Amino acid sequence: MTKIKAAVCRVHGAPLTIEEVELRAPELGEIEVDMHAVAVCHSDISYWQGGFGGQLPAVYGHEAAGKITALGAGVKGFEVGDTVCVTLIRACGTCDSCGTGHPAICETPYDESKGPLSLPDGSALSQGLACGAFAEKVVVDQSQVVKIPADVKMEVASLLSCGVITGVGAAVKAANIRPGQDVVVIGAGGVGLNAIQGARIAGARRIVAVDMNEDKLAVAKEFGATDGVLAEGKPFGAVKKILGRGADAVLVTVGVAAVYDSAPRYLANGGRVIMVGMPHFGQNASYSPLIMANAGQGIEGTMMGDTVIKKDIPWMVDLYQQGRLKLDELISGRWTLDQVNEAIADTKSGAARRNVIILKDA
Repeated sequence: MTKIKAAVCRVHGAPLTIEEVELRAPELGEIEVDMHAVAVCHSDISYWQGGFGGQLPAVYGHEAAGKITALGAGVKGFEVGDTVCVTLIRACGTCDSCGTGHPAICETPYDESKGPLSLPDGSALSQGLACGAFAEKVVVDQSQVVKIPADVKMEVASLLSCGVITGVGAAVKAANIRPGQDVVVIGAGGVGLNAIQGARIAGARRIVAVDMNEDKLAVAKEFGATDGVLAEGKPFGAVKKILGRGADAVLVTVGVAAVYDSAPRYLANGGRVIMVGMPHFGQNASYSPLIMANAGQGIEGTMMGDTVIKKDIPWMVDLYQQGRLKLDELISGRWTLDQVNEAIADTKSGAARRNVIILKDA
């Protein structure tokens, strides 16, 4: 067992505490990674708040990057010292979802309370989101890890592990945006900005960002939005005036159930709402099946942008290195592990694009 520092959640909504915990060595098919950077995602916050359930005590954090320090038996394609992204996508490779190319929705359950973490007295410590990356080290399944070039900065690499693949993937893969189509992205936060980038890369004609904050709409245009509309009154009416009709795809990147009530009103005939942002459990939305069916419209969920990380993260790294995908510009704050609660508070305020906790220099 290795002693490491981690940010532990003992009570939902209460400040995380920095504690010394135990991390066991990697077993069959597992990899140990020394954490260098981990970004704060709204999913971490939702788990911390208790909105997604889960067992306590727990260590959250899943948008991470670092260097491999140990390999379990049976691991192939990795070496100690490799620079890697660490994701929450733990895939068995054999279930129906994995077998049909959808590892992000792997059907094999994983008991996070029986993972590699434990408290000093030997009691259970849940490995939140199958990662537990608000910590100095992690041990994860090899399916969750992707090797990246050593010259990519760790703080940038961490973003690729969730926010970037979710947003870009939602546009390119889940929505399957085609050249010339019109797209609405509701929410211009970290995931929303990446959805905008994905729509731009896919060749959308118009990309309309909708948000409650003027400053965030201005930033959205820097990332590829052609237009910005304030989310007040009836923004769907303003969007249809800009487009001349409704949108072919509406990507909802905020976890607010009420937003889903109005999302179909932005659609053109045949358009689809792509559900990216996740409201807390128990928060529901409503829509008219009659209107949507009559217009040939649909609503579709996506987990992690339907990403296949072994293929899609290297592709996105290449886009970044070509200057076609903005990543450095996504980082709005850098924090230490001791400042994790401040980083969470700043993220909750809605002003941040992505806050990154730096655990170790390159």
